[in-house]
Amino acid sequence: MQFTAQQISLLLNGTVEGDALAAVDKLAKIEEATTGALSFLANPKYEPHLYTTNASIVIINNDYVLTEPVKPTLIRVENAYSAFSILLEQYNTIKLNKAGIETPSFIHPSATIGKDVYIGAFAYIGPNVKIGDKSKIYPNTYIADNVEIGDNVTLFAGVKVYFDCVIGNNVIIHSGAVIGSDGFGFAPAADGSYKKVSQIGNVIIADDVEIGANTAIDRATMGSTIISKGAKIDNLVQVAHNVEVGTNTVIAGQAGISGSTKIGSNAVIGGQVGIAGHLTLANGTQISAQTGVNSSIKEEAKQWGGSPYLPYKDYLRAHVNIRRLPDMEKRISELEKIIAELQKANG
Repeated sequence: MQFTAQQISLLLNGTVEGDALAAVDKLAKIEEATTGALSFLANPKYEPHLYTTNASIVIINNDYVLTEPVKPTLIRVENAYSAFSILLEQYNTIKLNKAGIETPSFIHPSATIGKDVYIGAFAYIGPNVKIGDKSKIYPNTYIADNVEIGDNVTLFAGVKVYFDCVIGNNVIIHSGAVIGSDGFGFAPAADGSYKKVSQIGNVIIADDVEIGANTAIDRATMGSTIISKGAKIDNLVQVAHNVEVGTNTVIAGQAGISGSTKIGSNAVIGGQVGIAGHLTLANGTQISAQTGVNSSIKEEAKQWGGSPYLPYKDYLRAHVNIRRLPDMEKRISELEKIIAELQKANG
């Protein structure tokens, strides 16, 4: 689908310099762009590329002063980065604009499907499922019995949603994610074996949540595992049974949260963080990558790091001292020799 510089400038409330009929059908980085591509310049580091790029149209700031002639048509806007982000969103909306029900797919007769819903081939929609308006269920997705899905939800290919789970409005779940798998519950028996504890709860995902690819969110043993409004969870994250993730909290890839832990609102959990079970983390908690959290955090809006975790500045100081240990060991050895010689001289 092609768009002209004039059309793009109207969308962005910009001004065209050059050929207003110049057309583009793709987006690209300024240093890699080819003919027919739209790009932008916001970072001064990339200024030299403006004069060599093969892009057909480039978005730049109103106050940018050219130092030599340029080949592409320019669109001047108040903020080139923000303007380009608007275009990226529009591009993505068009690209992902799916409609209708593809075959073969299975929709149980008791399921309720809203208006303007897309259901891809080989999707399975189980008994008593409810899917809201304008939601998109991509191919090979499995939605089990009694699941409720709100409006404008996107489940990408291969998502699995187990029975009784609830997904709010404007939620995005990426491929391979599993919502509502059994929590890790096993009772040790006298003979050393383990007896499975049935997990009869569910997962509740509130509005405006995004969940990355291959993330697993376990169902509660009883009650609900809860992902609150606006939370963002990266790829390859493990959220165990009965965990509660607070409003607008973000969790980076490969983090693991053990059962029944409650994370407050607006927390930031770095990559590969491990959090033990039955803990409470205060609102605004920030945990750096690869930190191990083994006790509750009660102070709000504090930064933490290390394993076991420390206040972040203490962790940095400790890390510096760890790097100095070989030199410190050498100096201590030299001091011990000096002391031994002084003791012998004073013998």
